[in-house]
Amino acid sequence: MALAAPAQKALYENKFFDNWSIGLRGGAVTPTTHSAIFSNARPAYGVELTKQLTPVFALGFQAMAANNVTESRNAIDVGAGSLLGKVNLNNLFAAYPGRPRCFELEAVVGAGLLHYFNNSGTGADENSFSSRYGLNLNFNLGNRRAWTVSVQPAIVYDMRKEGGGVQMNVNRSVLELAAGVTYHFNTSNGANYFRYARLYDQAEVDGLNAKVNDLRAIVEDKQGQLAQSRANFEAAAAEIDELKAEVNALRSRGPRVERVTRTYETLESVVTFRQGKTTVDASQLPNVERIATYMRNHPRSKVTIKGYASPEGSAEINARIAKSRAEAVKTILINKYNIAEHRIAADGQGVGNMFSEPDWNRVSICTLDDEK
Repeated sequence: MALAAPAQKALYENKFFDNWSIGLRGGAVTPTTHSAIFSNARPAYGVELTKQLTPVFALGFQAMAANNVTESRNAIDVGAGSLLGKVNLNNLFAAYPGRPRCFELEAVVGAGLLHYFNNSGTGADENSFSSRYGLNLNFNLGNRRAWTVSVQPAIVYDMRKEGGGVQMNVNRSVLELAAGVTYHFNTSNGANYFRYARLYDQAEVDGLNAKVNDLRAIVEDKQGQLAQSRANFEAAAAEIDELKAEVNALRSRGPRVERVTRTYETLESVVTFRQGKTTVDASQLPNVERIATYMRNHPRSKVTIKGYASPEGSAEINARIAKSRAEAVKTILINKYNIAEHRIAADGQGVGNMFSEPDWNRVSICTLDDEK
C-alpha cells in the first residue's frame, strides 16, 4: 500500500547489494522498575548492519554490549545480538517523496539472544533471549543523505520466566537510550537511497516508435545507396581496366607536347556533429586532419570554416551552436596541428539548408583558399 501510494511511480530495482547501511551506537541502559534511573544507568554500545528492503521496511542485525549491569566483575558483563525489523512511519503514512526527508521517525521491533557473564562466584554464565521495542528519531544529513544521526530510545525485555517458560515482565526489562551515527552505502542507481525510475506514457512510447520506424527507413535507404555504390564501384573498376589499357597504348606512342591549362576547384571538407553537440567526435578527426595536411603542404593557403545547425530548437540556440561548431574545428587546427590562427576564419551560419535531410546540416564546412 505504501509503495502504491505515489501513482504512476516505480522505484529502481533494489539489488541485493543495494541499500545497505552500517551504524555505531552508544548510550546507557537502566532497569525499568525498582531503580533510580540515573544512578543505576550503565554504559552500552554496539554496531548495527541494516538492509533497506523498501522505503518503508528494513531488516537489520544489532550487536550490543553493556558494562556493570550484573554482579559480574567483568568489564563487559552483558552481550546481546538481535534481529530487527524497522518501519519508516513517515513513508508508511505520507508516501516516499523520492529521497529521505531531513527528519524521519522509525519504529523498531526485534528479538535476539542475551548472554550474562558471571565471575562473581555466585553462579555460571547464563543465556536468555530478548525482545526489543523502540523508536529511532533519524536526522538525515547532506545533499546525498549518506549519513544519518539518530536518537534511539527503546525498552528491552528478558523473556525468561522465573521457574521456566516465557513471559514479558516489565520487572525483567531495561530502558535504553542511545545515540547513533549511520552510513548508507552507494547503490547501483547512483544515489545512497531509493530513487524513482522515469516512466514513459503511451504518447512518449508512440513517439519513440515513430522515431525507430524513421530510422529503419533511413537504414533501408542507406542500404539501397550502398548497393548503388557497389554497382558504381564495379563500373569504376571496369573503367580503370580500360584506362590501364589506354596507358599501355600511350606508352608505346612517341612523345607529344601539349599545352595544358590547369584549373582549380574549391577544396572542401565536411565535419559532422551529433545533435546538440559542439565537440568533434573521434570519427570526424580525419576530416580535420585532411585540412591540416593540405595547409602544411601549402603554406600560403587559408581556410574558412562555417558552422551550421539543424532546425531543431530556437534560432538563438542554433546560432550559438553553429558558432561553437566552427570554433571547435578552428581550435583543433590551432592546438593539435599548429596551424597559425591568422590563416583560419571561423563563423557560425545558423540553421543550414545545404542538405535535404535536416539532420545532415549539423556540420562545419571547411573551404580552402590556396593563394597562387
